Amino acid sequence: MAAVSDVIALTLPRPRWHWRRLPRFLVILLLWGLMLSIISVGVLRFVDPFMWSWRVLRAIDPPAPVKQVQHEWVPLEDIAGSLQLAVIAAEDQRFTQHNGFDMQAIEAALKHNESGRTVRGGSTLSQQTAKNLFMWSDRSFLRKGLEAWFTLLMELGWDKARILEVYLNIVEFGPGIYGAEAAARHYFHKPARRLSAYEASLLAAALPNPWRYRVNPPSPYVAKRSAWIRRQMQQLGSVTLQQVRQAP
Repeated sequence: MAAVSDVIALTLPRPRWHWRRLPRFLVILLLWGLMLSIISVGVLRFVDPFMWSWRVLRAIDPPAPVKQVQHEWVPLEDIAGSLQLAVIAAEDQRFTQHNGFDMQAIEAALKHNESGRTVRGGSTLSQQTAKNLFMWSDRSFLRKGLEAWFTLLMELGWDKARILEVYLNIVEFGPGIYGAEAAARHYFHKPARRLSAYEASLLAAALPNPWRYRVNPPSPYVAKRSAWIRRQMQQLGSVTLQQVRQAP
């Protein structure tokens, strides 16, 4: 009987994959991706990530050799207000006013880039946080689209204080130096909660390219940019930090 059943099984037509099933497969894959992204962002609202995509990419393909990776997560209240204000002044002065996308900054960046001299980005702190957490490094439309999706999810599910807290704990301040606490201890030999306005402005000044710009002692570019950042900090004032904590 076993032999007969084997013969029958061999003679029966085998199901084949048909291209008409592809749309359904893609829809199912898309739905799973959407669900997993929503769950991931929801979990990270309350759970501090121990690893993120940008750190993984740097470990796989660093721009230069790294002797030691430094990172220590600290809550936002243990990061000096001066550093919180400095990164807002340097990277996203409308942080408390937009919902993840600053159309004014994007428009200004597009006009600037039309000159062809240099390239300026219009990414908000929310977009940069999404990129560091979930994205890879190229500039494709696919990556920008996914970055926008995760930015939207974060803005809907997190408050501004959580976005700033995650950003300051995962952003790269130098080769192998991740987060405010590691940066403060590496460059100034003190915890992040004790950073002065001058020290905070130096760290924020290096953010566009922390592998290139020297923080301590500061390179000429960092010294010049940090002075500009301190002027912006004075204009923004402590009311900006109050808005961060009060923003939904």
